[in-house]
Amino acid sequence: MAMSGTYVTDVPLKGTADKHYKRWRSEQNLFPDAIGHHIQGVTVHEGDSRNVGTIKIWNYTRDGKEEMFKERIEMDDEKMVVTLNGLDGHVMEELEVYVVTFQFIPESEEGCVCKVTMVWQKRSEDIPEPIHYMKFVEKMVADMDDHILQEQTEMVDA
Repeated sequence: MAMSGTYVTDVPLKGTADKHYKRWRSEQNLFPDAIGHHIQGVTVHEGDSRNVGTIKIWNYTRDGKEEMFKERIEMDDEKMVVTLNGLDGHVMEELEVYVVTFQFIPESEEGCVCKVTMVWQKRSEDIPEPIHYMKFVEKMVADMDDHILQEQTEMVDA
């Protein structure tokens, strides 16, 4: 079993790349309302939530268990990339390195693809590979699309 690795997947989305990027870059405070079945809270621990280096604490439910994740965010506005660097929390009990990158790539005027890349390194050989965290992140991205599409529809109808 590998001690480290990288998972990569593309999640097709119907919402625009700009909307998704903006949400993941600086609107995580909306996550509990948008995907509360996954994320119960996102609080700024250090910084101002809009700049590189901001540290946030996420409270979430994965596989029916409440967990916490502390991360430092990086972003690249030109490439529409958001990177979450794991610092502390439940995932960091198993992993020494946990970095998740979201890149929003426009595909059409209304749709996009989110390329999710997860780089990880386990703390010991007896810990299973963290594919369950990758599946959790994929589901969050897909479920956020539903919320963004609902917002877009409400804006058009208004």
